[in-house]
This record gives sequence, C-alpha cells and structure tokens, in this order.
Amino acid sequence: MRYLLSILILAFSSNSFAGEPRDPYKFFFHESWGDLPEEVQKAKEQKKAGILVFFEMDECPFCHYMKMNVLNQPEVQEYFQKNFINISVDIEGDIEMVNFKGKTTKQKDFAFKEHRVRATPVIAFFDLNGKRVHRHIGKTNGVQEFLWMGEYVVDGAHKEMPFIRYKRKKRQKN
Repeated sequence: MRYLLSILILAFSSNSFAGEPRDPYKFFFHESWGDLPEEVQKAKEQKKAGILVFFEMDECPFCHYMKMNVLNQPEVQEYFQKNFINISVDIEGDIEMVNFKGKTTKQKDFAFKEHRVRATPVIAFFDLNGKRVHRHIGKTNGVQEFLWMGEYVVDGAHKEMPFIRYKRKKRQKN
C-alpha cells in the first residue's frame, strides 16, 4: 500500500510540475503587425535565435492538434518565447504583411507563392537575416519533438545535419 501511495504522489507531483495548458495565442505567439523586417530587428535586440513562422489555416486538424497539445504547454511556451519571435500566418489570409525582403504582400501569397505552403501546418524557422534555416511539414510527434526542433535551430545543429539525424541522436541519449 505504501508503495502504491508513493507512486500516486510521484505521478501527481510530476503532472503539476508541467503546469496547466495555456492559450497559445496568449502565451506562445507574439503579437505582430506582420512586418517581418521589424520582427527580425526585435529578435536581434532581444538576442533571440530567430523567427518561427507557424503557417496554419482554420479548418486544419493538425494545426488544431499542435495548438491543443504542443503549443499550449508551458514548457514549450517558455522555451520558444525565450529563443524566438513566434508568428502565426493564415495561409488563406488576405491580411497584408511585409515579407523578409520588405515587400508588402498578403498572408496567402507569402505562404503559397514565397514559401510553397500547400498543406498545414508548416513550421518554418528563419535566422536573423530572414533566411529560412529549417522547415517542418505537418504536426510534430508531440512536445519533445517540437522542443528538439527548437534546440536544433538554437544550437546551430541545422548547419551540420538534417533534423532526422539530430532526432536520432537525441533519442539515443534518452
């Protein structure tokens, strides 16, 4: 009985340590006017690794999965807020924005014409020069894989190896 009680206490304490899920639009994504050169400048000033663009659309079940199971986790929110400016782009959106080259465009044109986004979500990481350094299509396999993706960019591993190899190395260590 004492053994069972210890396991239950440990299980509940580890769950409470992770924290309650929080709204990704309040705690993951940054408020943005869609001026990417301005966001890059802000990222430089705040000593961040770069910009994360989450290409999404309303009726996408995989986008919904990411927001309800990964982007809403405090651990994810804290890591990505610390290291990136996180922006959501609606691939069907008519809202104007300024791309990394300083040209005004619509969200849907930025997604489709400039970044060839045809399925969602697409998670794209850009460096502090506006150059895309990593692109992931589809949902991740959960919180751990998404955190590894952030580390992959922050640590500069994207310059040395593909993400699949980086993940393999991480799994072997765990």
